[in-house]
Amino acid sequence: MTHDRSAGLVETARALADGTVTARGLVERTLARIEAEQGSLNAFRIVRAEAALAEADAADKELAAGVRKPLLGVPVAVKDDMDVAGEPTAFGCRGEFPPVAEDGEAVRRLRAAGAVVVGKTNTCEFGQWPFTEGPAFGATRNPWNADHTPGGSSGGSAAAVAAGLVPAALGSDGAGSVRIPASWTHLIGIKPQRGRISTWPRGESFQGITVNGTLARTVADAALLLDAASGNHALDPHRPPSVDASAAARRDPGRLRIALALKPPFTALPARLHPAVRAKVVQLADQLAALGHTVEEADPPYGQIGLTFIPRATAGLAERVGEAPFPALLDRRTRDAARLGRLLGGAPLRAARRAEAVLHRRIGGFFRSYDVVLAPTTAAPPPRIGSMLPLSGFATDRAMIAACPYAWPWNVLGWPGVNVPAGFVAGGLPVGAQLLGPANSEPLLISLAAQLEAELRWHEAWPPVAVDADSSAA
Repeated sequence: MTHDRSAGLVETARALADGTVTARGLVERTLARIEAEQGSLNAFRIVRAEAALAEADAADKELAAGVRKPLLGVPVAVKDDMDVAGEPTAFGCRGEFPPVAEDGEAVRRLRAAGAVVVGKTNTCEFGQWPFTEGPAFGATRNPWNADHTPGGSSGGSAAAVAAGLVPAALGSDGAGSVRIPASWTHLIGIKPQRGRISTWPRGESFQGITVNGTLARTVADAALLLDAASGNHALDPHRPPSVDASAAARRDPGRLRIALALKPPFTALPARLHPAVRAKVVQLADQLAALGHTVEEADPPYGQIGLTFIPRATAGLAERVGEAPFPALLDRRTRDAARLGRLLGGAPLRAARRAEAVLHRRIGGFFRSYDVVLAPTTAAPPPRIGSMLPLSGFATDRAMIAACPYAWPWNVLGWPGVNVPAGFVAGGLPVGAQLLGPANSEPLLISLAAQLEAELRWHEAWPPVAVDADSSAA
């Protein structure tokens, strides 16, 4: 293992500050690895080779002058729904998109922390599905098993991090889109409190259900990226009190009351927890009990929470479709869902938004008895590439809900959740579990995840197809 493929974000930032590596050398090796893997993994929509090398040279000058920033010279990737100045934001869609004039707030903050954005990662069309495929860019593959999807919609970011192309990446999560690919690629995926990482230039993305989050191999790396990207634009509607995620990753969580929630939340369509996934999540619960926590089976009082999700998700999609420069090129399922969103965009949407406060009170009450919820992240292991692509809208919804019924309620609530690796099932396929908490509970969830990581050392496992292109870049 060479220094920088196996080195995480924390270690890479330290090596740069110590002068044991240069930003230029790191970025050159990163670009060589991306190029070597693009044909097989297809993680990136855009690679900013020239711009990234220029930014690396500028970082080296700053480092040499004694400047220190949290991520100075560190290569990272962002999802293709985020604005990067001078690049198009196609968000998984077909067509030629114009380059945007300025960075979105999250990218601006990453750059202010010194990070070099090497590229934009693939996502399905408008981030709707738990797979990362489509006519715009083909299929992004899972580094653990190339016949399977890395999940979605932040599948490109997950594949890039899992294969060691970059030490960490930003994704976004509107119904599990950070946590699902994290679970299916053996990563830490933090979906933070709404507003923690700005979604500006959209104050609210998809009617407030979508937030930006981080993907990394270790809790400390995911926390460092979270700290670097966190903060608000002056016009952001949601501005949670700041947290120190990196400090939380070094802290003992204390003894906690943990609810093991195995029942899928309300869905109009059937969902069943795959026995192999259930076994892995229960194993994690046993591990937590062995660490001294009180663990008991209990399900949050979700009620009819699904009825509040659909108007927000579809109305949010209708807004994106309304702005799309090439509506005729959009997937039929996208256009159908947007049509539903336009129908639900008035009174049903207002009712769904009002219901959030009621849900906060009801589900918040559950956290008087428990500190953390442990739930499966998905109900099934990662599906095969292409299995959901040709389906009708209804059949896609059925397949999606069957595989992923657990993540979306926390998007309605706007509260934090962290995916942790739960091990592997048949075919060497990773599965995960999510730690879920009430408002602004990132520090608690992060410290608990770090305690588990110290015990299970999941970050020491590497996918079989993770290649090392360092030799070709020497």
